[in-house]
Amino acid sequence: MSTQDNRIVLATGNRGKVRELGEMVASLSLQIIPQSEFDIAEVPETGTTFVENAIIKARHAAQCSSLPAIADDSGLEVDALRGAPGIYSARFAGDNASDTDNLQKLLRDIDHVPDDQRGARFQCVLVYMQHAGDPTPIICQGTWEGSILRTAQGNNGFGYDPVFLVPSKNCSSAELTPEVKNQLSHRGQALRKLITTLQRDRVL
Repeated sequence: MSTQDNRIVLATGNRGKVRELGEMVASLSLQIIPQSEFDIAEVPETGTTFVENAIIKARHAAQCSSLPAIADDSGLEVDALRGAPGIYSARFAGDNASDTDNLQKLLRDIDHVPDDQRGARFQCVLVYMQHAGDPTPIICQGTWEGSILRTAQGNNGFGYDPVFLVPSKNCSSAELTPEVKNQLSHRGQALRKLITTLQRDRVL
């Protein structure tokens, strides 16, 4: 990245992700621009893993914007569902499902599961590509262990946050302040690794 251009396109249309990532890089000399500002359409996520989907999204955003791109692919893995919803977390209840639709389907699907067998984790993969043809994209992963509550709690966050119990805080992810969530979360972990790598490689 040149010293004259500190812009990076963020390959997501998810407002929650845009807000969280923007907050976490606020102290850096970076300008994170959502791909929507370039009128870049969402690309079909045809991969079978978080890594594949993140690379697909980053390459598409870099190609359409001619800027370096960061893409996030993340989701919830529930032990009682053998890792589902996984890469399908955003469309667990259907292609046009809302956060509420997905959350309610999850609670229905594991309603019979005892409290001590409701383990789950959020996974996040962040990919940074210097350009669309970058042969060595930087890939960083974060994992956040917890379990699934029986009812939604809290009004912060998005997605499955209201039913994700954070053991160390004894509350849901949606009950955490943004600052605490960013310190603990899968996305925060992955982003700190990515920033460290970019600084090491003198990209930042």
